[in-house]
Amino acid sequence: MDTDVPDPWSTTTAELYRTLRARLDDDDPAALATIVDVEGSAYRRQGAKMIVVPGDDSYGSITAGCLEGPVVDLANAVLDEGRARVETFDLMDGDEWGLGLGCNGVIDILLEPLDDSFGVALEALANHEPATVLTAVESSDPDVAVGDRTVLGPDRSPLGDSDRNRLPTELLSNASDVTASLRESASAKTVRLETSAGSASVFVDHLEPVPELLLFGNQNDVHPVARLGRDVGFRVAVASSRGSRSDESDFPDAHRVVSTHPTEIDDAVRTPENTYAVLMSHNFLDDRLALETLLEETSVPYVGLMGPRKRFEEMRTEFEQEDVQFSNSQLERVSTPVGLDLGSDEPIQIALSIVSEALAVRNDRSGGRLKAREGPIHERVKTP
Repeated sequence: MDTDVPDPWSTTTAELYRTLRARLDDDDPAALATIVDVEGSAYRRQGAKMIVVPGDDSYGSITAGCLEGPVVDLANAVLDEGRARVETFDLMDGDEWGLGLGCNGVIDILLEPLDDSFGVALEALANHEPATVLTAVESSDPDVAVGDRTVLGPDRSPLGDSDRNRLPTELLSNASDVTASLRESASAKTVRLETSAGSASVFVDHLEPVPELLLFGNQNDVHPVARLGRDVGFRVAVASSRGSRSDESDFPDAHRVVSTHPTEIDDAVRTPENTYAVLMSHNFLDDRLALETLLEETSVPYVGLMGPRKRFEEMRTEFEQEDVQFSNSQLERVSTPVGLDLGSDEPIQIALSIVSEALAVRNDRSGGRLKAREGPIHERVKTP
């Protein structure tokens, strides 16, 4: 498979979306495997996806690698048959599938030919808008078949034309509360819904646009942050002060490079709620102006500020002298010194600290050690 990542198994969601779009645009066949239900523990949760192309190539991961072989075989069968199916893998049975896994979960995987029924969701994401994909994965209603699908846009109305039958209006109405709940938590879950002619299990998969990491600066330490940010799945934007390095070739790991003034950095923010900013120009005035602009003119949830606490206190003093006041909620968005406490001063490890903190904030986590966390590693999705 043509790919620009050295290990297709390690692909990010952003790369997976891009590959799906490219295959649809080029009319290249592919199967999409998606985890739609998990009982017990599993390496990945509902919504995890993997692309399979004719033959043995796959792109992305839905397990630690133990099921990829059987899933690829089943996906090729789905491509031959031309219709969707759901397969259950009982990993608690060490003899199941002849793999001797002895894991602690049961996983349901939806395997389907890639078509425009998913393409309409990809279009919404490309336009920086969320989409909710509802797919029937089991049904006793004669009017609903496995694979029937409706994609909802931000206003919860159906999007675009589809290559498949849409779900009945009755089913969508019955799923409205669940859909709203999963939109709120940006989650995925299979729910059982009653219809006038039976019942159907519907996989509700809420998809958010790829988050963007906005780096304000043009010094050498931008490079490792940009590279790691891209590696973990952010779209990376570098905002460089006017008159400084601002050519795309100067920052090869960035998806886009813009030249701006710190008081206009808000213009570089495409979707505020989906942007995580790091101010690292090493220029006190530029960082102070950029910080003021982001806090006053945008709702970005995270503004990492490079430098020691004393530097930030000096900025706050100047803000007070200029009668610039911030609310507690605005100040809570500021993280300085930026990054998680990893105890290192090497540039690449500082970058890892910064990107890890941005990712933790994105996932609504503190970034602490998992051994200190009570309960499951992955949140269990609750719906009405």
